[in-house]
Amino acid sequence: MPIVRVALPVPLPQLFDYSSQDACEEDVGRCVRVPFGRGEKSGVIVALVAESELDPARLKTVRHIQREVAPLPADWLELVGFVARYYHAPLGEVIALALPPGLRRADAVSDRESDPLLDLSDAGHAALAETRRPSRALALLGELRAAGVIRRSAARELPAGAALGDALKRGWVVAVRGTDPSQPAANRPELTDEQRAAVDAVAAAPDGFTPWLLQGVTGSGKTEVYLRLAERTLAAGRQVLMLVPEIALTPQLESRVANRFPAACVVSLHSALAEGARSRGFVQALEGRADIVLGTRLSVFAPLPRLGLILVDEEHDASYKQQEGVRYSARDVAVWRAHQRKVPVVLGSATPSLESWQHARQARYRSLRLDARALASTLPAVRRIDTRRLKLDEGLSPQLKGAIGERLARGEQSLVFLNRRGYAPVLSCPACGWVSHCPHCSANLVVHLADRRLRCHHCGCDTEVPHHCPVCNNQDIQPFGRGTQRIEARLAELFPAARVLRVDRDSARTRSQWENLLAQIAGGEADILVGTQMMAKGHDFPQLTLVGVIGADASLHAADFRAPERLFQQLMQVGGRAGRAHLPGEVLVQTEYPDHPLYRCLVKHDFDAFAASALDERRAAGFPPFTYQAMLRADAPMLKDAMDFLAHARRLAQEMAPAGLRVFDAVPMRLTRLARRERAQLLVETDERGPLQAFLVYWIEVLRAQRTPRELRWQLDVDPLDV
Repeated sequence: MPIVRVALPVPLPQLFDYSSQDACEEDVGRCVRVPFGRGEKSGVIVALVAESELDPARLKTVRHIQREVAPLPADWLELVGFVARYYHAPLGEVIALALPPGLRRADAVSDRESDPLLDLSDAGHAALAETRRPSRALALLGELRAAGVIRRSAARELPAGAALGDALKRGWVVAVRGTDPSQPAANRPELTDEQRAAVDAVAAAPDGFTPWLLQGVTGSGKTEVYLRLAERTLAAGRQVLMLVPEIALTPQLESRVANRFPAACVVSLHSALAEGARSRGFVQALEGRADIVLGTRLSVFAPLPRLGLILVDEEHDASYKQQEGVRYSARDVAVWRAHQRKVPVVLGSATPSLESWQHARQARYRSLRLDARALASTLPAVRRIDTRRLKLDEGLSPQLKGAIGERLARGEQSLVFLNRRGYAPVLSCPACGWVSHCPHCSANLVVHLADRRLRCHHCGCDTEVPHHCPVCNNQDIQPFGRGTQRIEARLAELFPAARVLRVDRDSARTRSQWENLLAQIAGGEADILVGTQMMAKGHDFPQLTLVGVIGADASLHAADFRAPERLFQQLMQVGGRAGRAHLPGEVLVQTEYPDHPLYRCLVKHDFDAFAASALDERRAAGFPPFTYQAMLRADAPMLKDAMDFLAHARRLAQEMAPAGLRVFDAVPMRLTRLARRERAQLLVETDERGPLQAFLVYWIEVLRAQRTPRELRWQLDVDPLDV
């Protein structure tokens, strides 16, 4: 009887053998359901073997092999195998992460396309030719005949789109296959000289793996470069994989891509999709029917048999790094996958990560530059407001208030940027010193005055705002600090005739809420925006001419050595929202350190000078990208258990450490307590990647053999972003 080797989602670095009545080589890569313990688990067949180390009589039998879907190809199994090796995670857990839940369970997957192309059938043309009483369905047929082949989602937006269901039911409109997915819409913008040079450079490169860093200022038209490169790839009969850092950016870009390539099958993949839609999109990619796959970090695992190009937008964004479970970097996996499949990969950003910028400087990546805006004639003017001797009004300086008033008088939009949601960071009693600490975390409960709640932004703890101090009963408890809700309230008082709109995770919890907010802004239904980092990238609002930044200085004093890099990237990105069309833009940054080198570079829009200076500091301090790191983290109900485990792990590391490996002391994490668990970490570091990886293989094997307290959990983070 054939024996199949299956990868299962369990925290063990091993594969499991099962017998099967009818398994064959064609089943390698298929999802299966198998008995495991007292229950059942789903996994993937990774090999057929002639014999097992176990007695054949002890092998359990596979319960179901999903043959309704094509098997996962060998290159996909190689991809997840690389991720498992490099990040030292069990293969079964990597596969479980990469597969949509429905497919992972080996469920049946619908073959129905979610947004098919529609056209008039013969019956539809006949209905238009006949003399009939006017109806909404006939009006829609006329609109569809004028529009040509069109996506169902676009057909619904037509003036008579409400009659689409009736037209489909009558058979007047049917789903069709596009003939040429690379055929773009007719209204393409003209390329600038820089955009054309970038597209031609990538097109002229020899076939095979070439990594490109596309560094373009905000508003320079990087997306248009992506679309032109995608057009060339589709024309060659290949597929395109396009990554974006956050779900919030997906709907806007998805619409733009679909409108540019109306005949192409564009699949969106991200965690907010319904299970059925995500499984269907994954299968469309697997079977080669998807022309463009667009999504967040998990879409890097989409199987693409005709892959011809990988695009990574906002490549610097920390959202590409998974921070729980298998801690992989989708950007780095995308580069490896491009190398594996011998295709070009384009990493785009106005503010590249220092690692990618260094690779370009060393010619490991080829460099492309867009130094001019595509529509606006100039970059926004950046000005520093010295707040050391100013009396601020709820964080607003007189200069910022005056600038907002000027924009209101001209009918333009302003954005006040504060990367802290809620009303205030903490509630406190001035009489006894009580502070609204989270009972489960080493953090404070944030005041959300709009619904009178105290919330922890780390563990989700939620409680009512007390009417008096719970310690001394003093009724004069006060919020300290400020968040977006507090700024929103003050701006509404200062400018009562203005329409103030807050854009943060509290106001946009769902895709529909987010799309409604974007539509309001684009439609000119808001005068003053108050936003967090959600507003910092990927959005284009022609009437937005002023950006005011509050509270930026906090990152200058952060313990994380990457904090200045993230601050500069964030300020460049959010400042780039201003003046993207024909109106000039201005950015006002409130700071107590106006002469700080970071702000001096920001005023000049000089990312290269900032990056060179920051890399010099990192080289002197021995920080990445000049060293390679791995972080071992542990958490338990008691901090002592986590620290004892890490101290033992440190002793083991020192015993087997190769020359040049540095093992640091175990320390509590900055946010030590999270969701009732105490956390600590241990850093190991080398000057070369190879010795670190070789050491981790043996260290992890030894650690897995150690006996640990039942409640203790530990995990390894290779190339950590938070140190």
